[in-house]
Amino acid sequence: MESQVRGGTRWKRFAVVMVPSVAATACIGVALAQGALAASFSVSGQSFKVTADKLVGTGFSQYGAIDSGYTLDGKKTAHPVAVSGFKSASITNMCQSVVTPNIPLIGSVSLTLKAGGGGTPVEAENLFIDVEDLAADATFKNIDIGVAAKDLKKGPGIKSGDTANPFGFAQEAESAVLTDVKQTAWATTAGTFKLSGLKMSLSTGVKECY
Repeated sequence: MESQVRGGTRWKRFAVVMVPSVAATACIGVALAQGALAASFSVSGQSFKVTADKLVGTGFSQYGAIDSGYTLDGKKTAHPVAVSGFKSASITNMCQSVVTPNIPLIGSVSLTLKAGGGGTPVEAENLFIDVEDLAADATFKNIDIGVAAKDLKKGPGIKSGDTANPFGFAQEAESAVLTDVKQTAWATTAGTFKLSGLKMSLSTGVKECY
């Protein structure tokens, strides 16, 4: 069947671009707001920005890895990242944003997720964040710097499926406290991820967490 045409734009094509990602994000958001759920957030070929007033984590580990995937036009891509892992984490006033560019008739569309305000932080277990860039004030307890990735014991260790050198540089600590967090990431995964007070919004233009 011929797709409907308005003003020279095929709206079916527009729907194919936007509807699956928005619907999937909305469904995940509702499920997470209602309770703890295994979760994975990644945008193939796109990084996303995250801010938080405070992250308190126990069982911290960090190592280098390569994230691979595809760009929005189907080309293979790879990105070096520092994977930060936490056995458990509490995150206050979290904001996560991603921008989808070049949508017909509209241009860029920004998707923003906010949670963990109002005195009830976001809670996560076995949390991994694949970070490209990070700025924060950080305090670590009983930190070990320069251990081999394969020997990580205090945190959750190397994430299953990661492309990482087991003999490469890594560090770990019993706990970590990060304040005024601003980071660019390529993926976030968690065994459970509970977002209190979740709010999702879509807006035209580039509107990011920072």
